Amino acid sequence: MSQKLINLSPDLKRLRDEGYFIQIRSGLLVMRDVPYVNAQREVKLGTLISTLNVAGDVARTPDTHVAYFDGEFPCAADGNPLRQIAHQSGALNLGNGVMAKHSFSSKPPSGYTDYHHKMSTYAAILAGPANVLKPGVSPRTFRAPEDEENSVFCYTETASDRVGIGALTALLAKERVAIIGLGGTGSYVLDFVAKTPVREIRIIDGDEFLQHNAFRAPGAPNIDQLREAPKKVDYLKALYSNMHKGIVAHGVALEAGNLHLLDGITFAFICMDASEAKRLIVRKLEALGAAFVDVGMGLELVDGTLGGILRVTASTPEKREHVHQGRISFANDGADNIYSSNIQVADLNALNAVLAVIKWKKLRGFYRDLEGEHHSTYTTDGNLMLSGDFYATRRAA
Repeated sequence: MSQKLINLSPDLKRLRDEGYFIQIRSGLLVMRDVPYVNAQREVKLGTLISTLNVAGDVARTPDTHVAYFDGEFPCAADGNPLRQIAHQSGALNLGNGVMAKHSFSSKPPSGYTDYHHKMSTYAAILAGPANVLKPGVSPRTFRAPEDEENSVFCYTETASDRVGIGALTALLAKERVAIIGLGGTGSYVLDFVAKTPVREIRIIDGDEFLQHNAFRAPGAPNIDQLREAPKKVDYLKALYSNMHKGIVAHGVALEAGNLHLLDGITFAFICMDASEAKRLIVRKLEALGAAFVDVGMGLELVDGTLGGILRVTASTPEKREHVHQGRISFANDGADNIYSSNIQVADLNALNAVLAVIKWKKLRGFYRDLEGEHHSTYTTDGNLMLSGDFYATRRAA
Protein backbone atom coordinates (compact mmCIF):
# COMPACT_ATOMS: atom_id res chain seq x y z
CA MET A 1 0.00 0.00 0.00
CA SER A 2 2.82 2.44 0.86
CA GLN A 3 4.70 1.86 -2.40
CA LYS A 4 1.45 2.17 -4.35
CA LEU A 5 0.79 5.56 -2.74
CA ILE A 6 4.32 6.68 -3.61
CA ASN A 7 4.09 5.42 -7.18
CA LEU A 8 0.74 7.12 -7.81
CA SER A 9 1.73 10.45 -6.23
CA PRO A 10 4.12 12.42 -8.50
CA ASP A 11 5.57 14.46 -5.62
CA LEU A 12 6.29 11.40 -3.45
CA LYS A 13 7.69 9.47 -6.41
CA ARG A 14 9.96 12.41 -7.23
CA LEU A 15 11.32 12.41 -3.68
CA ARG A 16 12.10 8.70 -3.93
CA ASP A 17 13.56 8.95 -7.44
CA GLU A 18 15.83 11.80 -6.36
CA GLY A 19 17.30 9.58 -3.68
CA TYR A 20 15.53 10.73 -0.52
CA PHE A 21 14.92 7.80 1.84
CA ILE A 22 11.17 8.11 2.38
CA GLN A 23 8.65 5.77 3.97
CA ILE A 24 4.93 5.85 4.63
CA ARG A 25 3.90 5.00 8.16
CA SER A 26 0.10 4.97 8.14
CA GLY A 27 -0.77 8.68 7.82
CA LEU A 28 2.80 9.94 8.12
CA LEU A 29 5.49 10.70 5.52
CA VAL A 30 8.87 9.87 7.02
CA MET A 31 12.24 10.98 5.55
CA ARG A 32 15.18 9.25 7.21
CA ASP A 33 18.94 9.89 7.24
CA VAL A 34 18.72 13.67 6.96
CA PRO A 35 22.09 15.21 7.95
CA TYR A 36 22.16 18.12 10.38
CA VAL A 37 24.53 19.86 12.80
CA ASN A 38 24.09 19.66 16.57
CA ALA A 39 25.19 22.18 19.23
CA GLN A 40 28.64 20.54 19.43
CA ARG A 41 29.09 21.15 15.67
CA GLU A 42 28.90 17.45 14.96
CA VAL A 43 27.21 16.15 11.82
CA LYS A 44 24.38 13.78 12.76
CA LEU A 45 21.52 12.02 10.98
CA GLY A 46 17.91 12.71 11.90
CA THR A 47 14.40 11.98 10.66
CA LEU A 48 11.95 14.46 9.13
CA ILE A 49 8.24 13.69 9.47
CA SER A 50 5.10 15.20 7.98
CA THR A 51 1.45 14.31 8.24
CA LEU A 52 -0.04 13.15 4.93
CA ASN A 53 -3.10 14.58 3.22
CA VAL A 54 -4.39 11.79 0.96
CA ALA A 55 -7.33 11.23 -1.37
CA GLY A 56 -7.63 7.51 -2.08
CA ASP A 57 -4.21 6.41 -3.39
CA VAL A 58 -2.83 9.87 -4.21
CA ALA A 59 -1.21 12.50 -2.00
CA ARG A 60 -2.79 15.94 -2.14
CA THR A 61 -1.42 19.38 -1.25
CA PRO A 62 0.00 19.46 2.31
CA ASP A 63 -2.60 20.72 4.77
CA THR A 64 0.01 22.11 7.17
CA HIS A 65 3.45 23.69 6.82
CA VAL A 66 4.60 22.21 10.15
CA ALA A 67 7.08 19.33 10.10
CA TYR A 68 8.43 17.11 12.89
CA PHE A 69 12.01 16.05 13.57
CA ASP A 70 13.54 13.17 15.49
CA GLY A 71 17.04 14.24 16.53
CA GLU A 72 18.78 16.96 18.48
CA PHE A 73 17.77 20.52 17.77
CA PRO A 74 19.51 21.49 14.50
CA CYS A 75 22.10 24.21 14.37
CA ALA A 76 24.00 26.35 11.92
CA ALA A 77 27.58 25.45 11.07
CA ASP A 78 28.80 27.60 13.99
CA GLY A 79 26.67 25.64 16.49
CA ASN A 80 23.99 28.29 16.99
CA PRO A 81 20.42 26.88 16.94
CA LEU A 82 18.29 27.43 13.83
CA ARG A 83 15.75 29.50 15.76
CA GLN A 84 14.02 30.68 12.59
CA ILE A 85 12.34 27.28 12.18
CA ALA A 86 11.67 26.58 15.88
CA HIS A 87 8.08 25.66 16.73
CA GLN A 88 7.80 23.28 19.71
CA SER A 89 10.12 20.88 21.52
CA GLY A 90 9.38 17.86 23.69
CA ALA A 91 8.96 14.14 23.29
CA LEU A 92 6.21 13.40 20.76
CA ASN A 93 4.76 9.96 20.07
CA LEU A 94 3.26 10.30 16.61
CA GLY A 95 2.06 6.69 16.51
CA ASN A 96 2.97 3.73 14.31
CA GLY A 97 6.39 3.56 15.96
CA VAL A 98 7.31 7.10 14.89
CA MET A 99 8.77 9.43 17.52
CA ALA A 100 9.85 13.05 17.34
CA LYS A 101 11.57 15.54 19.63
CA HIS A 102 10.84 18.82 17.85
CA SER A 103 8.43 20.41 15.41
CA PHE A 104 9.43 23.06 12.87
CA SER A 105 7.56 25.93 11.26
CA SER A 106 8.89 27.40 8.04
CA LYS A 107 6.24 28.58 5.59
CA PRO A 108 6.89 29.98 2.11
CA PRO A 109 4.76 33.02 1.21
CA SER A 110 2.42 30.92 -0.93
CA GLY A 111 2.67 27.74 1.13
CA TYR A 112 4.02 24.40 0.01
CA THR A 113 2.77 23.26 -3.38
CA ASP A 114 3.31 19.55 -2.71
CA TYR A 115 5.24 17.13 -0.48
CA HIS A 116 8.37 17.29 -2.62
CA HIS A 117 8.42 21.04 -2.11
CA LYS A 118 7.84 20.72 1.63
CA MET A 119 10.18 17.88 2.51
CA SER A 120 13.05 18.89 0.21
CA THR A 121 12.89 22.44 1.59
CA TYR A 122 13.16 21.30 5.20
CA ALA A 123 15.88 18.79 4.25
CA ALA A 124 17.89 21.59 2.61
CA ILE A 125 17.55 23.82 5.67
CA LEU A 126 18.92 21.05 7.88
CA ALA A 127 21.55 19.64 5.54
CA GLY A 128 23.04 22.99 4.43
CA PRO A 129 25.08 23.57 7.61
CA ALA A 130 26.10 19.90 7.66
CA ASN A 131 27.47 20.22 4.13
CA VAL A 132 29.62 23.16 5.27
CA LEU A 133 31.30 21.06 7.95
CA LYS A 134 31.34 17.85 5.93
CA PRO A 135 31.32 18.59 2.18
CA GLY A 136 29.40 16.09 0.12
CA VAL A 137 27.01 14.98 2.85
CA SER A 138 23.44 14.83 1.54
CA PRO A 139 19.95 13.66 2.49
CA ARG A 140 19.83 11.93 -0.91
CA THR A 141 21.07 8.53 0.20
CA PHE A 142 19.49 6.43 -2.58
CA ARG A 143 18.67 3.69 -0.11
CA ALA A 144 16.47 0.89 -1.44
CA PRO A 145 12.83 1.10 -0.30
CA GLU A 146 11.78 -1.24 2.46
CA ASP A 147 8.86 -3.66 2.39
CA GLU A 148 5.42 -2.11 2.62
CA GLU A 149 3.76 -1.87 6.01
CA ASN A 150 1.37 -4.64 6.95
CA SER A 151 -1.84 -2.69 7.44
CA VAL A 152 -5.34 -3.99 8.12
CA PHE A 153 -6.73 -1.12 6.07
CA CYS A 154 -7.27 -1.18 2.32
CA TYR A 155 -5.95 2.37 2.04
CA THR A 156 -3.83 4.65 4.19
CA GLU A 157 -5.44 5.66 7.49
CA THR A 158 -4.70 9.37 7.84
CA ALA A 159 -7.40 10.43 10.33
CA SER A 160 -5.38 9.62 13.47
CA ASP A 161 -1.89 10.79 12.57
CA ARG A 162 -2.95 14.13 11.11
CA VAL A 163 -4.37 15.10 14.53
CA GLY A 164 -1.67 13.48 16.67
CA ILE A 165 -3.54 10.49 18.14
CA GLY A 166 -1.80 7.73 16.23
CA ALA A 167 -0.20 6.38 19.41
CA LEU A 168 -3.61 6.06 21.05
CA THR A 169 -5.12 4.37 18.02
CA ALA A 170 -2.26 1.85 18.13
CA LEU A 171 -3.55 0.66 21.53
CA LEU A 172 -6.32 -1.12 19.63
CA ALA A 173 -4.12 -2.78 17.01
CA LYS A 174 -3.73 -6.17 18.73
CA GLU A 175 -7.42 -6.64 19.40
CA ARG A 176 -9.48 -9.48 17.93
CA VAL A 177 -13.06 -8.28 18.29
CA ALA A 178 -16.27 -10.27 17.96
CA ILE A 179 -19.61 -8.61 17.22
CA ILE A 180 -22.43 -11.00 18.10
CA GLY A 181 -25.64 -9.87 16.46
CA LEU A 182 -25.63 -7.58 13.41
CA GLY A 183 -29.01 -5.90 13.84
CA GLY A 184 -29.48 -2.17 14.20
CA THR A 185 -27.01 -1.69 17.06
CA GLY A 186 -24.52 -4.38 16.04
CA SER A 187 -24.24 -3.03 12.49
CA TYR A 188 -23.34 0.41 13.84
CA VAL A 189 -20.79 -1.17 16.18
CA LEU A 190 -19.20 -2.70 13.09
CA ASP A 191 -19.19 0.69 11.38
CA PHE A 192 -17.20 2.22 14.23
CA VAL A 193 -14.87 -0.73 14.88
CA ALA A 194 -14.03 -1.06 11.17
CA LYS A 195 -12.45 2.40 11.38
CA THR A 196 -9.93 1.18 13.99
CA PRO A 197 -6.78 -0.90 13.35
CA VAL A 198 -7.97 -4.01 15.20
CA ARG A 199 -6.39 -7.18 13.84
CA GLU A 200 -9.67 -9.04 13.30
CA ILE A 201 -13.39 -8.29 13.38
CA ARG A 202 -15.43 -11.47 13.72
CA ILE A 203 -19.11 -10.86 12.88
CA ILE A 204 -21.64 -13.52 13.87
CA ASP A 205 -25.34 -13.55 12.95
CA GLY A 206 -27.57 -16.10 11.22
CA ASP A 207 -30.29 -13.76 9.98
CA GLU A 208 -30.95 -12.32 6.53
CA PHE A 209 -30.59 -8.63 5.72
CA LEU A 210 -34.18 -7.60 4.89
CA GLN A 211 -36.03 -4.40 4.06
CA HIS A 212 -36.58 -3.30 7.66
CA ASN A 213 -32.88 -3.78 8.42
CA ALA A 214 -31.99 -1.22 5.75
CA PHE A 215 -33.76 1.50 7.73
CA ARG A 216 -31.87 0.96 10.98
CA ALA A 217 -28.37 0.11 9.77
CA PRO A 218 -25.60 2.35 8.42
CA GLY A 219 -25.26 2.73 4.67
CA ALA A 220 -27.89 2.49 1.95
CA PRO A 221 -28.41 -0.80 0.07
CA ASN A 222 -29.98 -0.66 -3.34
CA ILE A 223 -33.15 -2.51 -4.24
CA ASP A 224 -31.30 -5.29 -6.05
CA GLN A 225 -29.29 -6.06 -2.91
CA LEU A 226 -32.49 -6.25 -0.87
CA ARG A 227 -34.10 -8.60 -3.39
CA GLU A 228 -31.23 -11.04 -2.90
CA ALA A 229 -31.96 -11.20 0.88
CA PRO A 230 -28.29 -11.84 1.75
CA LYS A 231 -27.16 -12.89 5.19
CA LYS A 232 -26.50 -9.84 7.33
CA VAL A 233 -22.90 -10.83 7.83
CA ASP A 234 -22.32 -11.27 4.09
CA TYR A 235 -23.88 -7.94 3.17
CA LEU A 236 -21.99 -6.05 5.88
CA LYS A 237 -18.69 -7.81 5.24
CA ALA A 238 -18.88 -6.86 1.56
CA LEU A 239 -19.56 -3.25 2.55
CA TYR A 240 -16.88 -2.83 5.21
CA SER A 241 -14.22 -4.92 3.50
CA ASN A 242 -13.87 -1.89 1.25
CA MET A 243 -12.03 -0.38 4.24
CA HIS A 244 -10.87 -3.15 6.60
CA LYS A 245 -9.16 -6.39 5.54
CA GLY A 246 -9.71 -8.29 8.78
CA ILE A 247 -13.47 -8.96 8.72
CA VAL A 248 -14.43 -12.62 9.17
CA ALA A 249 -18.11 -13.51 8.71
CA HIS A 250 -20.00 -16.40 10.33
CA GLY A 251 -23.59 -16.57 9.08
CA VAL A 252 -24.91 -18.66 11.97
CA ALA A 253 -26.69 -18.09 15.26
CA LEU A 254 -24.25 -18.55 18.11
CA GLU A 255 -25.33 -21.42 20.38
CA ALA A 256 -23.99 -24.32 22.43
CA GLY A 257 -22.68 -26.27 19.44
CA ASN A 258 -20.56 -23.54 17.89
CA LEU A 259 -19.20 -21.45 20.76
CA HIS A 260 -15.72 -22.31 19.50
CA LEU A 261 -16.25 -19.48 17.00
CA LEU A 262 -15.31 -17.17 19.86
CA ASP A 263 -11.94 -18.81 20.50
CA GLY A 264 -9.04 -16.37 20.26
CA ILE A 265 -10.98 -13.14 20.59
CA THR A 266 -9.91 -10.45 23.06
CA PHE A 267 -13.15 -8.43 23.22
CA ALA A 268 -16.80 -8.95 22.29
CA PHE A 269 -19.84 -6.78 21.68
CA ILE A 270 -23.03 -8.70 22.46
CA CYS A 271 -25.86 -7.10 20.47
CA MET A 272 -28.60 -9.71 20.68
CA ASP A 273 -31.88 -10.26 22.47
CA ALA A 274 -32.15 -11.95 25.84
CA SER A 275 -32.00 -15.74 25.58
CA GLU A 276 -30.40 -18.81 27.08
CA ALA A 277 -27.93 -18.65 24.20
CA LYS A 278 -26.74 -15.29 25.54
CA ARG A 279 -26.09 -16.92 28.93
CA LEU A 280 -23.90 -19.54 27.24
CA ILE A 281 -22.05 -16.85 25.31
CA VAL A 282 -21.33 -14.91 28.49
CA ARG A 283 -20.00 -18.04 30.20
CA LYS A 284 -17.79 -18.78 27.20
CA LEU A 285 -16.37 -15.25 27.17
CA GLU A 286 -15.68 -15.44 30.88
CA ALA A 287 -13.89 -18.75 30.40
CA LEU A 288 -11.77 -17.17 27.66
CA GLY A 289 -10.87 -14.29 29.99
CA ALA A 290 -12.23 -11.84 27.42
CA ALA A 291 -13.84 -8.52 28.30
CA PHE A 292 -17.15 -7.72 26.66
CA VAL A 293 -19.96 -5.19 26.42
CA ASP A 294 -23.63 -6.14 26.26
CA VAL A 295 -26.16 -3.63 24.95
CA GLY A 296 -29.91 -3.33 25.37
CA MET A 297 -32.66 -1.01 24.20
CA GLY A 298 -36.19 -0.75 25.54
CA LEU A 299 -38.59 1.68 23.87
CA GLU A 300 -42.33 2.16 24.41
CA LEU A 301 -44.95 4.01 22.41
CA VAL A 302 -47.03 5.96 24.94
CA ASP A 303 -49.45 8.80 24.16
CA GLY A 304 -48.14 9.04 20.64
CA THR A 305 -44.44 9.45 21.44
CA LEU A 306 -41.54 7.09 21.96
CA GLY A 307 -39.51 6.91 25.15
CA GLY A 308 -37.28 4.44 26.86
CA ILE A 309 -33.81 3.42 27.99
CA LEU A 310 -30.55 2.43 26.35
CA ARG A 311 -28.20 0.20 28.36
CA VAL A 312 -24.49 -0.60 28.13
CA THR A 313 -23.08 -3.20 30.53
CA ALA A 314 -19.39 -4.04 30.54
CA SER A 315 -17.73 -7.15 31.96
CA THR A 316 -13.99 -7.46 32.51
CA PRO A 317 -11.84 -10.11 34.21
CA GLU A 318 -11.54 -7.69 37.14
CA LYS A 319 -15.30 -7.20 37.57
CA ARG A 320 -18.01 -9.63 36.49
CA GLU A 321 -20.36 -10.27 39.41
CA HIS A 322 -22.83 -7.52 38.46
CA VAL A 323 -23.57 -9.29 35.18
CA HIS A 324 -25.12 -12.19 37.11
CA GLN A 325 -26.98 -9.95 39.54
CA GLY A 326 -29.58 -8.68 37.09
CA ARG A 327 -27.67 -6.19 34.96
CA ILE A 328 -28.02 -8.44 31.90
CA SER A 329 -31.26 -10.25 31.18
CA PHE A 330 -30.95 -13.82 29.89
CA ALA A 331 -34.61 -14.88 30.03
CA ASN A 332 -36.89 -13.67 27.24
CA ASP A 333 -39.72 -12.77 29.62
CA GLY A 334 -41.73 -10.57 27.28
CA ALA A 335 -43.57 -7.63 28.76
CA ASP A 336 -41.82 -7.97 32.12
CA ASN A 337 -38.50 -7.05 30.52
CA ILE A 338 -38.13 -3.41 29.48
CA TYR A 339 -35.45 -4.40 26.96
CA SER A 340 -37.67 -6.97 25.21
CA SER A 341 -39.44 -4.39 23.03
CA ASN A 342 -38.66 -4.73 19.34
CA ILE A 343 -39.16 -1.01 18.68
CA GLN A 344 -35.90 0.38 17.29
CA VAL A 345 -34.93 3.51 15.40
CA ALA A 346 -31.63 4.14 13.65
CA ASP A 347 -30.55 7.13 15.71
CA LEU A 348 -30.92 5.27 19.00
CA ASN A 349 -29.29 2.16 17.54
CA ALA A 350 -26.36 4.35 16.57
CA LEU A 351 -26.25 6.00 20.02
CA ASN A 352 -26.31 2.63 21.77
CA ALA A 353 -23.43 1.50 19.56
CA VAL A 354 -21.52 4.72 20.23
CA LEU A 355 -21.82 4.25 23.99
CA ALA A 356 -20.67 0.63 23.69
CA VAL A 357 -17.65 1.47 21.53
CA ILE A 358 -16.67 4.37 23.79
CA LYS A 359 -16.73 1.99 26.75
CA TRP A 360 -14.49 -0.47 24.90
CA LYS A 361 -12.03 2.31 24.11
CA LYS A 362 -12.08 3.47 27.72
CA LEU A 363 -11.25 -0.04 28.88
CA ARG A 364 -8.31 -0.08 26.48
CA GLY A 365 -6.95 3.31 27.58
CA PHE A 366 -7.88 5.26 24.46
CA TYR A 367 -10.31 7.50 26.35
CA ARG A 368 -9.76 8.76 29.88
CA ASP A 369 -11.79 6.77 32.42
CA LEU A 370 -12.21 8.47 35.81
CA GLU A 371 -15.04 6.31 37.13
CA GLY A 372 -14.46 2.79 35.84
CA GLU A 373 -18.23 2.27 35.49
CA HIS A 374 -19.32 -1.14 34.22
CA HIS A 375 -23.00 -0.31 33.75
CA SER A 376 -24.69 2.78 32.33
CA THR A 377 -28.13 3.74 31.09
CA TYR A 378 -29.42 6.59 28.99
CA THR A 379 -33.07 7.66 29.38
CA THR A 380 -34.41 9.43 26.31
CA ASP A 381 -37.20 11.59 27.73
CA GLY A 382 -35.04 13.19 30.43
CA ASN A 383 -31.77 13.08 28.49
CA LEU A 384 -30.36 11.40 31.59
CA MET A 385 -27.20 9.30 31.77
CA LEU A 386 -26.62 7.18 34.88
CA SER A 387 -23.58 5.05 35.68
CA GLY A 388 -22.96 2.34 38.24
CA ASP A 389 -21.05 -0.84 39.12
CA PHE A 390 -17.77 0.98 39.47
CA TYR A 391 -14.53 -0.96 39.48
CA ALA A 392 -12.77 -0.44 42.82
CA THR A 393 -9.42 0.47 41.28
CA ARG A 394 -10.39 3.32 39.02
CA ARG A 395 -8.19 4.31 36.11
CA ALA A 396 -6.10 7.37 36.85
CA ALA A 397 -6.68 10.54 34.87
